[in-house]
Amino acid sequence: MSYKILILGASYGSLLGTKCLMAGHDVTLVCRQATADLINSEGTEVRLKLKGATEHRRIFSNDQPGTINAAPPEAVNLADYDLVGLAMQEPQYAHPALRALLKDIAKAGLPCLSIMNMPPLAYLKRISGLDPDGLRSAYTDPSVWDGFEPGNISLCSPDPQAFRRPEDAANVLHVGLPTNFKAARFDSAAHNTILTDLEAGIQDVRIDGQDVPVKLRVHDGLFIPLAKWSMLLTGNYRCITSSDPVSIRDAVHCDMELSGEVYTFVDNVVKKLGADVKDLVPFEKYAKAAEGLLKPSSAARAVAAGAEVIERVDRVVQSVAATLGMRHTIVDETVATVDAELQKNRA
Repeated sequence: MSYKILILGASYGSLLGTKCLMAGHDVTLVCRQATADLINSEGTEVRLKLKGATEHRRIFSNDQPGTINAAPPEAVNLADYDLVGLAMQEPQYAHPALRALLKDIAKAGLPCLSIMNMPPLAYLKRISGLDPDGLRSAYTDPSVWDGFEPGNISLCSPDPQAFRRPEDAANVLHVGLPTNFKAARFDSAAHNTILTDLEAGIQDVRIDGQDVPVKLRVHDGLFIPLAKWSMLLTGNYRCITSSDPVSIRDAVHCDMELSGEVYTFVDNVVKKLGADVKDLVPFEKYAKAAEGLLKPSSAARAVAAGAEVIERVDRVVQSVAATLGMRHTIVDETVATVDAELQKNRA
C-alpha cells in the first residue's frame, strides 16, 4: 500500500523521505518557502555509499516511484496525509507557524514518527515511572507537545549521520554513516501497520540489483531509540568546548577509558528506566563507528556558529538521572559547558 507522508524538515528529513520515495510512497517536506521552491523545481538529492563502494551514489528524488513536493507550514493540508515525520531540531518547533502546525497535527490524531535526537515530551509520557513535567525546562517550548496523545508519538533513533555540506545546495544531503533508523511502535495497531509497511518496502529497495543502506527497523520496546542517549553524551555534546569544537572521533577517542565510563553511566540510566541490555548498543561498537566521524556534531557546529538555543538532550539525561538518584561528574561538566557557551552566544 502507498502512503502519503508529511515530513517536517527538508534537510535530515530528506534522508527518510528519499527512502520512502524509493519504496513508492509520496512525500511532502515542510520547510522555508525558498527551499520549497528549489525542491519543487529540482527535487532532492541524497548521496550515500552502497555496501563496498568507495564513492557516494547520487540518489535523485525525481527518479523514484514516489512523488515529492515541498511546502511552508502554512500551506499544509493535514487531511492529505497518513503519517507525519518530525525531522527538525527541537528549537525550530517554537516558531509560530510550526507551533500552529503541530497543534493541528495533534488535534487531527495523526501518527508522528520523530527522528529528532530530542525525544518529544509526549513520547516520554509513554515510559512508566518517568515524570516528563520535570523535564520541561530542557525544551525550548515544551507547550508544543501538550496536545499530543502519547500513543500517537513514536521515537526513531536517528543513527544515520547526514549533513548538508557548505558547498552544496539546500536540496542536497550527504550521508556520512549509513546506519539504520530504529523505531518504537505506536499504541495503535493501525498506526503500526503503516510503520511495518514502510519497513518492508524500504527493505526491498535495490539500486542496480544492490541493497541500499539506511533501513527502517521497527521494534516492540520503547527503549530502543534511547540507546542514542549514550552516544550523544559520550560524543556529540562533548564536541562542545570553551574554545573550538572538536570532532566526534576526538571527543570519544581522546580518553577511551573516560568515554567508556560516561557511556556506561548513561546506559545504566536507560536500564534503570526499564531498558533491557539487548536494547542498547555496546560501547565498543559505538567507539568503532566514531572512528569515522571526523566532524564536530551538529550541536557543536551550531554553538560555534552562534546559536542561542540547541537541542538539549544532555540536560534531559542529567535530569532523568537525577530523578533516579544518579549523577556523573562528566555529564554535569558537559551540561555546564553547553550552558556557558550558549550564554556567551545570547550575550
